[in-house]
Amino acid sequence: MNLTNLPELSSTALDSLSPYTRACIERLQEYFRATERVDLTPYPRTRLAAVLVLLYEEEGKLRVVLTTRSKELRTHPGKTALPGGKVDDEDADLVMTAYREASEEIHLPSSPQIHTLGLLEPFPFFKLLVTPVVAVLTDPSSVLPQLKPNEGEVDRIFSYPLEGVLDPNLAREESELVPLGSEDWPFEEEFHNWSDYIVSKLGNTTYRMHRFRTCASNINGLTADILTATAEIAYAKTTVYERYAPDQPRDYKTVLGAVELQGETGS
Repeated sequence: MNLTNLPELSSTALDSLSPYTRACIERLQEYFRATERVDLTPYPRTRLAAVLVLLYEEEGKLRVVLTTRSKELRTHPGKTALPGGKVDDEDADLVMTAYREASEEIHLPSSPQIHTLGLLEPFPFFKLLVTPVVAVLTDPSSVLPQLKPNEGEVDRIFSYPLEGVLDPNLAREESELVPLGSEDWPFEEEFHNWSDYIVSKLGNTTYRMHRFRTCASNINGLTADILTATAEIAYAKTTVYERYAPDQPRDYKTVLGAVELQGETGS
């Protein structure tokens, strides 16, 4: 799949943001300008997917739009996800995939207030390569009221403070969180929980699964990993907890080889 050349934001695009939030967005912009994009053209389109990391400011803080997948779905029912999905034949690039899926899942409209910032490195997920497309919504009041779940795909649309994946204690400031011990948070920890799993395909190394308590389904797995990667760039700091298990592979190429995508490349 061809790489996308993204337009630069206008000099006034971020004027509505607070200085703190604007600095976060500018760090993301600088990261994307300085980072060489991964070439995915050797991989079959059937193995490519994209998700939309849609950021917006509320009360001076960045939040991210999330969904709870329908419990009727065959894969990952009831789980928290970013809007997104697999590449379709008509998609010109991964950016189009992310926005098309967001339009289908949450009725995200096309808007000049949504600015695409860049693409993170792909995350191997089962047999897929999932590329996060990061964007900022500079006028939330013009778009967020239009969002609604696509019945059969999405049960709920909600949001979470992006910085909360770096410091889960920030969730204390949230007005509503699911009850401790409930179906959506069946853990003793107040805001953050983790478990280590042995992954045989990675040479019996360990993957650390993080979970974050929200007002809806908890954030975990791939979604948690993508948001943490985004937040570390935006805030120029790391997590207050130990993000990785001691022997956990941290380079996506290592994980990529383990899920055997290399042997499935082709046109």
